[in-house]
Amino acid sequence: MPTDLAQSAADHPTARSRSYRMVRLAGRSLAYCATLVPVAVLALVTAPLGGAGAAVARWRALRTGLLGMPPTAVPGRRPGTVAVLGHALLSVLVGAVALLPLGVELLVVLRGVLYGLVDSGPYVGAWGGPTRAGAWLAHFLIGLPMAAAGLAALIGIAAVHQRLTRRLDGERGPVWLYPTVLLMAVAGALLFVGWTRQI
Repeated sequence: MPTDLAQSAADHPTARSRSYRMVRLAGRSLAYCATLVPVAVLALVTAPLGGAGAAVARWRALRTGLLGMPPTAVPGRRPGTVAVLGHALLSVLVGAVALLPLGVELLVVLRGVLYGLVDSGPYVGAWGGPTRAGAWLAHFLIGLPMAAAGLAALIGIAAVHQRLTRRLDGERGPVWLYPTVLLMAVAGALLFVGWTRQI
């Protein structure tokens, strides 16, 4: 029995540090995905005017600084303007897909965490109604799994994009990379169309 307690006490900090790492990764991925479209649009504007090197430097800084990824093996490589523009177009596409889970996170905050403040009622037909407290709690609890799914999607999107960025430095990517980006774009478009038809 004492060894079981000692073992569980030893495992507890590890589980806590794993949870901390996961929360940190989710936060970093959220911030990374939120920057994809602005950074890509800036690259589309500046790369043809001689700013390709600066655009690549921004993507490298996002990978290493924001996501905490190690620098690539070939950091000195200078991709051409066409490669940078191609990467910027793919980044806009991936960033547009990221807007969906980013929107889910925003909705969870506004319609879950802050539900009682943004909806003044009446709560008779609301989930968890007829009281304000019941409706607020129900919307908050329903939002939790949606928030977790959105964060998981953002972690995946950030992982795919950082692999795309490594290709700018001359690293070979997996064969599934471009089909995955295409599949993400199609799935995101279908989800967006389906969501707009529900409104």
